[in-house]
Amino acid sequence: MKTGLKNMKISEIQHTLRTLGLDGWLLYDFRGINPIAQNVAHLSKKNITRRWFCLIPAQREPRWLVHKIETSNFVGVPGQTTLYASWQELNEKMYNLLAGIKTVAMEYSPNAEIPYISRVDAGTLEWIRSMGVEVQTSAELAQRLEARLSETQATGHQASAHFVLQAKDYAFAWIGSQLRDGKTITEYDVQQVILGQFDEMDLVTDHPPIVAANAKSSDPHYAPTSTDTQTIKIGDFILIDLWAKQKEPDAVFADTTWVAYADKRVPLRYVEIFDIVKEARDKGVRFIREKWDIGEPIYGYEVDDCVRAYITEKGYGEFFIHRTGHNIGTVIHGNGVNLDNLETRDARVLISGICFSIEPGIYLTDFGVRTEIDVFLAGPGRDGVKVTTAPVQNRVLPLL
Repeated sequence: MKTGLKNMKISEIQHTLRTLGLDGWLLYDFRGINPIAQNVAHLSKKNITRRWFCLIPAQREPRWLVHKIETSNFVGVPGQTTLYASWQELNEKMYNLLAGIKTVAMEYSPNAEIPYISRVDAGTLEWIRSMGVEVQTSAELAQRLEARLSETQATGHQASAHFVLQAKDYAFAWIGSQLRDGKTITEYDVQQVILGQFDEMDLVTDHPPIVAANAKSSDPHYAPTSTDTQTIKIGDFILIDLWAKQKEPDAVFADTTWVAYADKRVPLRYVEIFDIVKEARDKGVRFIREKWDIGEPIYGYEVDDCVRAYITEKGYGEFFIHRTGHNIGTVIHGNGVNLDNLETRDARVLISGICFSIEPGIYLTDFGVRTEIDVFLAGPGRDGVKVTTAPVQNRVLPLL
């Protein structure tokens, strides 16, 4: 019995291919360079050392082309399997594989606009095109197949969001209690407290959380280590960015960022910058909801434009140095649409079933503010846009 047929979602892939007007999807991988192909084919845990291909046509069953020494890795795959050994044999059989095919999707992005999709090397693209086949990007195809959450994943994501917010609350409360007791603590200490909370909640993460005080909060990817950390004192501005997920194989991350001030009253300067970032975040949510409610397409770059325009209007555009948001899936930066018209121009459409962050920031010399929430598009209609990391932050937290 070919159990891979169900796992590979062949009928769903073929329906999507027909919707997009493509003859097929040519999956290709060599030594792990294409995780999208590996995931779709359910081969990510295999130790495959030679090139393999799988053509999923819009009609008919899949056709595989694999090396003769790798046959044990492809037992039970759906469709027909053809073997090759020499490069001459590979050329001949690739021509046969693509016979009658005019357009295929592959993991490439024109002009590398979406680097998350750019997985197939230029030489392989040249080779496929030399056979008279037009290669188109699989960006939208991959999003529809890779980035949409199942009902179980969406429920798990919401549970993870709840726990991540609890860990954040615990960390800020712990900072306050330590400072009130006159104890010396560091950013690294707080990071380890959060990781301890993750362990207690049975969550996992791919990288320790960001805990950044004062000027370090202006480095969006700073994370303390045991040897590179700062002492946290009364009067410090503190940013915490934490993300985690449950331990199930297909679990989805939750990701949030909050800021606080280690005293009773928050200085006006921090309040002013936070309020700008918060309003930009909320404008992004409103923009999505307004378009979603009436069924208008929403492009990733449009949301970034909306959020960025407000920060620019307030005079801080040059200090917003990253995209507005990223797709969230089983990895923290997933393969779906990003809210981006800065680092890239993501022209993919936001579709139901995807999850993503909205996280504008302003990064000044002495401190940086970011506020991050997660949004899940549950389906069409007024209740389809769900902020899963609620309640959201609406003021800088005083910790004493």
